[in-house]
Amino acid sequence: MPILFNKHYSLRTIIFFLGEGLLIFLSLLVVDFFMLGSGLFFLDLLPNSARSLLVTLIFQLCLYFFDQYDLSHELSLSDTFTRMTQAFGIGCILLGGVYYTAPFMIISNKVFWTGYLVICLSVSLWRGTYYLILRKRLFVQNVLLIGTENLASDIAEIIEGVQDSTYRIKGFVGTGKPSYNPHNVPVQPTIEDFEGLLVSHEIERIIVALDDKRGATPINALLDCKMRGIIIEESTSFYERVTGKMLVERIAPSWIIYSDGFSLSRWKYHIKSLLDLTFSVTLLTLTLPVLLITAILVKIESPGPIFYLQERVGEGNKPFRIIKFRSMRQDAEKNGAVWARENDDRVTRIGSIIRTLRIDELPQLWNVIKGEMSLVGPRPERQIFVDQLAKKIPYYAIRHKLRPGITGWAQVCYPYGASELDALKKLEYDLYYMKNVSIAFDLIIIFKTVKTVLFKKGSR
Repeated sequence: MPILFNKHYSLRTIIFFLGEGLLIFLSLLVVDFFMLGSGLFFLDLLPNSARSLLVTLIFQLCLYFFDQYDLSHELSLSDTFTRMTQAFGIGCILLGGVYYTAPFMIISNKVFWTGYLVICLSVSLWRGTYYLILRKRLFVQNVLLIGTENLASDIAEIIEGVQDSTYRIKGFVGTGKPSYNPHNVPVQPTIEDFEGLLVSHEIERIIVALDDKRGATPINALLDCKMRGIIIEESTSFYERVTGKMLVERIAPSWIIYSDGFSLSRWKYHIKSLLDLTFSVTLLTLTLPVLLITAILVKIESPGPIFYLQERVGEGNKPFRIIKFRSMRQDAEKNGAVWARENDDRVTRIGSIIRTLRIDELPQLWNVIKGEMSLVGPRPERQIFVDQLAKKIPYYAIRHKLRPGITGWAQVCYPYGASELDALKKLEYDLYYMKNVSIAFDLIIIFKTVKTVLFKKGSR
C-alpha cells in the first residue's frame, strides 16, 4: 500500500479517487466527440483535453473541500448527491473566474452543460458502486489481533469503527473478552486455534496488541506465521500508519529512540525558515485591509487594547510573547488562567466573529517574521498549562523541540483543545508531525488549514 508521511493510503482508495477524476475528464471529452464529430474532435484534442483537465481539477478540489473524500462515516446517496451538487456549483463559480481571466480555456455552453449532466450521472453511479463495495467489505485485508484487553480493543475500534476501513478482524487471541467486538468474531487462547484460517491464507496480517508484553508474546507461533508469509505488525506502528497520529500512552522511550524520523536537518530547517518568512510577509501584505478593519472594530466594541499579548512557551522552552487580536473582554482572566470553553461568555461579539474566521490569529505572522514561531508546528501553550500537562502526559515536553506554529497537524485534525484529555489527543498528532516533519508535509497542512478556515472547523 502506498505510504505518504508514514500514513498508508490503500490501493482501493487511490483507485476510487483517480477513477472519479478520470470519469469527470472523459465525460467532457465524450460529449465533445459526439457534438463536434470525429474530425473536429481529433483536430482540437489537445486544447479540449486541457480544458477538461481544468474542470476535473477544480471539481475534485471542490469535492475535497466538501468532505466528499472522507468516507469514514456512512453517507446516504441523497446526502452525497446534495453535497456533490453543492461542490460542483462552487466549482462552476470558480471556473467562471478562470474563464474571465483566461478566455481561451472556455468550453462552449452546449458542451459544458451537457457534460455537466453526464458528470453528475457518472459520478453518482461511481460513488454508488463504491459505497456498495464499502458496505460489503470487499477488497479488505483479514487481520488476527493478538490481545483482548484495552489496547486490542482500541485497535479493533480503529479497524471496525470506520466505514472505509481496508482491514477486517477475523479473530482475537487471548483469554479475556474484548470490550469492542462488534461482529462477534471468535476469541481463542492461542494462535494455533486459528490454524484453519492460517493454512487457507485467510489471515494476511497479525497485529500484536498486548497490554503487558512481558513474557506474553507467542514468539514461536509468530515466527512460524512470519515464515508462512503473513505480515506481523506491532500495534503502535499500525496505529500510527492508519490514523496519522501516535499512541502516546503506549509507546516506550526506546520506540522513539530507534524509530525513523524525529529529525529536521539543518538545510531543511533553513528552507522551512525561509518559507515561513516569505509566506508571512506575503500574507501580512495581502490581509492588511482586513487587519486594519479588524483593529478598528475591536477598539470600537470594547475598552482595552487592540492586541492581546500573552507569554507562551516556544522552541527550547524559551518564553515569548504571542500577539493576537483581542477577542475577549479585558478582564477575561481576572480570576486566573482557565481553558477556553464552548460558548465562552468572555468572548466579545466581534471576538466571536474573528475567532470563527481565524482572523484573530493573523497578527501571529509577526511572531513568525521575528523567528519565534513557524507557520506550521505544535500549538504554543502557556507556561502554567505546560507545567500541569508535562507532569501528567508522557513525552509532552518533546513538542518544544520545534518552533510552535500558527497552524499544525493537530490543529487541522482535532477540534480546539480545552482540557487535559484534549491536550493528550492533540499531542498524538503533534508527535506524529515531529516524527515526519518535512517541507512537503508543511504544505499539505497549510492546504488543509485553508479547508478548516473556510468551513469554520475547530474554532472556539
